[in-house]
Amino acid sequence: MRMTDILKGGAAALVLAAAAAACGAPSATAPAPAVQIELPEITVTDAELEGNPFRAEWATPFGVPPFAEIRDEHYMPAVKKGILERRAEIDAIVNNPEPPTFENTIVALETAGGSLTQVMRVFSNIVGTDTNDTLNALQGEIFPMLSRESDAVTFNPALFARVKAVYDQKDRLGLDEQEARLLELTHRNFVRAGANLPAETQAKIAEINSELSALSTQYSQNLRSANNAYRLVITDPARLGGLSEGFRNALKIEGEDRWEVNLSRSFFEGFMSTAEDRELRSELFDGYRTIASSGEFDNGPVALRIAQLRAERAELMGYPSHAHYILELRMARNPETAIDFLKQVLEPALARAAEEQADMARLAGREIEGHDWWFYSEKVRADRYAFDADQLRPYFELEASFAGAFEVASRLFNITIEPVDVTGWNPVVRAYDVTDTETGEHLGLFMVDMFARDSKRGGAWMSSYRVASDIGGERIRPIITNQMNLVPPAAGQPALLSPTEVETLFHEFGHGLHGLLTQIRFPSFAGTFGGPDYVEFPAQVMEHWAEHPESLALFARHYRTGAPIPQQMLDRMQRASTFNQGFKTTEFIAASLIDLHWHMLSAEEARNVTSAREFELEVLRRYNIPEIIEPRYRSTYFTHSFSGGYSAGYYSYLWAEILDADGFEAFEETGDIFNPELAARLKKWVYEAGGLRETSELYRNFRGSDPGIEPLLRKRGFAEPPPAGG
Repeated sequence: MRMTDILKGGAAALVLAAAAAACGAPSATAPAPAVQIELPEITVTDAELEGNPFRAEWATPFGVPPFAEIRDEHYMPAVKKGILERRAEIDAIVNNPEPPTFENTIVALETAGGSLTQVMRVFSNIVGTDTNDTLNALQGEIFPMLSRESDAVTFNPALFARVKAVYDQKDRLGLDEQEARLLELTHRNFVRAGANLPAETQAKIAEINSELSALSTQYSQNLRSANNAYRLVITDPARLGGLSEGFRNALKIEGEDRWEVNLSRSFFEGFMSTAEDRELRSELFDGYRTIASSGEFDNGPVALRIAQLRAERAELMGYPSHAHYILELRMARNPETAIDFLKQVLEPALARAAEEQADMARLAGREIEGHDWWFYSEKVRADRYAFDADQLRPYFELEASFAGAFEVASRLFNITIEPVDVTGWNPVVRAYDVTDTETGEHLGLFMVDMFARDSKRGGAWMSSYRVASDIGGERIRPIITNQMNLVPPAAGQPALLSPTEVETLFHEFGHGLHGLLTQIRFPSFAGTFGGPDYVEFPAQVMEHWAEHPESLALFARHYRTGAPIPQQMLDRMQRASTFNQGFKTTEFIAASLIDLHWHMLSAEEARNVTSAREFELEVLRRYNIPEIIEPRYRSTYFTHSFSGGYSAGYYSYLWAEILDADGFEAFEETGDIFNPELAARLKKWVYEAGGLRETSELYRNFRGSDPGIEPLLRKRGFAEPPPAGG
């Protein structure tokens, strides 16, 4: 998963963010009548900015933010100053007496707002990893301010007139490919954000955008607060049966005779898979699936209001629904195609899930319930395949797993990744210098933050503190981050990962490589550009190297003895690779359908919805999702859909699996998973290419053909009966 595109560049990126979050209208031959949006007066004094690190040059290694110097009170003055500077830069473009040109309009727009972008990259990242009450409050103030500023750029008629004047000359300007793409995307983003719409419509959209910004922040903060408020407390050590010693130690409250389980996915799945106490599993299961669904932090009404506003905005833009707008530029093109795709995979998934449920019931000697699934699926796995995923943890020490990911990238893309001493935003952060192996050129700085803490939002994601840029001879390389929420090991103990966590590490590293290797000169479409149905491909394809025996031989060694994974265990792991895919696929598709149906509502339909829970239950019933399988996310904790930039797009992880399964199969067809010719094409047309061309063309240039669904079905084990044990 990625942070919002608002962090990618200057004023042009704010327009891009508005276009991604809002709904656009088809291009017209001339701008509609419009009036410039009135912005509130902002003042900031020199005294308020004195000593502010955002107003100084950063004499730090690799130009990283001086985290130790940045205090909470520095953000707002720096944001205000950045907004004022950006307004002046936009005014300079609009009031330029020279005729509009690519340089004085498009490039000037691309680079406007540099100081604002700098502070917002830091602020937006820190509120995700190390927030506090002060930062939460600032978040509620700053993001609505930025929404208004973005709309003021989008709906500035004189600015859009200049953009359109340049665009209308595009075939006569002699632009190179990247310049032409920047012009195309800049114009398209203005249009899709509503620049062609009448003034009264723009004003309504601006109001909606402002409210949505505030609601998105409220949704995120509610969820974080609800997560932090929940603990499953265990005081009787006899109830810890089944938990490994390392996991027990991670749950232990220092100096006290109690253990606490929070709702981090790593804690949740680890407990649900191994805890023998069925009552405790039931309690944690209910805590997880009902999080932020009642009381002070209830996200149900927030999610409903977000869906209603998005539907209303889509109607103003001339689209049937928010989903129709969002998917217009995605590979699926419309929500109906996305639904058909999900149904095609759901049918075999449901059939397999029914078989899995029956197997577990036979082993348990009774009908199982939702809170039993993880526990008994592991029992069936052990019974059928003599395979226990926890037995692999000693072979997946965290630093060794990173070393394996780095070695895979080195072999594929001819890069070198070395640790460097750089102070991060938290003491646990590690940093690595990424260079071209042949030339020694610095490609970027990679920083990782792997462990869960209360100040950190859940999940795993990639983000950036700086994106690549090469404008006017100033070549800037990116600072890319990966975050996970691993269970912190006990003091003095190594962090040992499950196979799923190793897969996630490789996944986020794939996003990281997409940002690090980019050769695009313009920030607004450098690195991880594109809809999630494509941008998840560079991440998900890396997962295949995480589990391939040839890759595992490079790094998967016992942390104490140095021994490789025994071949017998590897064989069992391979036979069990598609185990429980019925459940995993169904829970994912269930969430995807909830997301799509929320955003396929017309404005009138959305107004008639009164309960988020009833709405999602209706969706699940429509597709015969069994009650025993909870969707991966309910609406009250569905960050991707309601505050994470993936609205009407959660299905994209599965869509991208068409690409990653097909793409990795290309390597397997050559008999060499590091095939240099294929790796060179993958690097050039995917990891280096950003948004240079439309995503389907980029994929074809790498693969040589369009993908089919068959590799995905084979990968999930749906093209044949489940493999027998042995």
